[in-house]
Amino acid sequence: MASPSRSETSHSHDPLGAVPADHLDLERGDTNYTVVSARDSSDEESSPLLVRSTTTTTVASTGSELIRTETKNAPIEQLSILDRYLPLWIVLSMGIGIPIGYFFPDLGEKLERGGFAGVSIPIAIGLLIMMYPIMCKVQFESLHRLLTIKALWAQVAISLFINWIIAPMVMVGLSWVFLPDEPELREGLIMVGVARCIAMVMIWIELSEGDTDYGAILTAVNSLLQMVLFAPTAMFYINVVGKNADHLDIPYSVVAKSVAIFLGLPLLIAVITRFSMRGRLISVQSYDEKFMSFLEPFSLLGLLFTILVMFASQGREVVTQLTSVLRVMVPMFTYFVILFFGTLYLCYRMGYTYKICSAQAFTAASNNFELAIAVIVSYYGITSRQALAATVGPLLEVPVLLSFVYVMQHYRERIPWGHHGSTEVISGATI
Repeated sequence: MASPSRSETSHSHDPLGAVPADHLDLERGDTNYTVVSARDSSDEESSPLLVRSTTTTTVASTGSELIRTETKNAPIEQLSILDRYLPLWIVLSMGIGIPIGYFFPDLGEKLERGGFAGVSIPIAIGLLIMMYPIMCKVQFESLHRLLTIKALWAQVAISLFINWIIAPMVMVGLSWVFLPDEPELREGLIMVGVARCIAMVMIWIELSEGDTDYGAILTAVNSLLQMVLFAPTAMFYINVVGKNADHLDIPYSVVAKSVAIFLGLPLLIAVITRFSMRGRLISVQSYDEKFMSFLEPFSLLGLLFTILVMFASQGREVVTQLTSVLRVMVPMFTYFVILFFGTLYLCYRMGYTYKICSAQAFTAASNNFELAIAVIVSYYGITSRQALAATVGPLLEVPVLLSFVYVMQHYRERIPWGHHGSTEVISGATI
């Protein structure tokens, strides 16, 4: 039996079908090859939450010399089909739901009968499916770093101040400026402003090449704090700051129950899933790449299903409220711009690295729309204008924050960023 040629031997050990540079045979005529590779992780605990193709490496020969070049894929090309066209899917969900509601005008009333924790069964299922995959991506195992790294506490404090003090106040102010005559839409926006970021923000931090370790820690902290802070903060701004004479107070128990069920339940299941599977039942790499790739679409499908049912329940009413949707978009967009660039400038002036500035800015500008929708639906109902205001959030977030990724990449080498933060902080060095 004839022995395999050198070319066959080299390719047989290359699952990508490309010959590594050190096996390139210039005499044989191997002149170039291309490999698409995913971003590597520095350690197991900071494995990428979503592994996606980010660079293309090309090795070519010129005589006896090898030349290696890397081309970075555009941010939008690094998103999955569901992520990339999320605004389109949301519009389609709305477009399908509205005709259903128009031809079945009593659908909303039927959906609100019975239910789970004050939410109709279809909506409750959609919300839980939406939240669980997101919570499974949160790196809870990174929280122990907060107990040992003093320098990180300063950055965490800054981020929490922006997220839980500044951001809600900005949203409240914008809602009054742009919607002084629409108390219901204002309440929907306030709920969105109070619901701080969770794991979705990791997509934007990763695409902008920000500090994913730091982003994971902030995501985990925000997820836990929402269990405690969301309800009282929302009640303060709605019942105290935005109180109207003809508006009933929202009982704290209603919001707390919604937070506990639609955030706490998937959070608990996600913690159990992550600690029982990642590095135990399956390897860390298999969990981050294969298991999360399997779960990821369900979060967006749950969101789209929820929006479809919500708009189906609103039926004819939503047709008459297109002006309201446009009015809500203005303060929502302004909110993204103020929080993102305001935080970015603050961190830049404080001398932080590009990676820290990116993580801080995207964390400040992101929101947990899923939780806001869950609470609004459980109290105001799926046919409410508050729910209509909340659904505008996901429609705007993807294109707006994706555009911010391009901005960050464009100015990364054009701005003299500071030297504080990132690797030296994670390793325990002082700032």
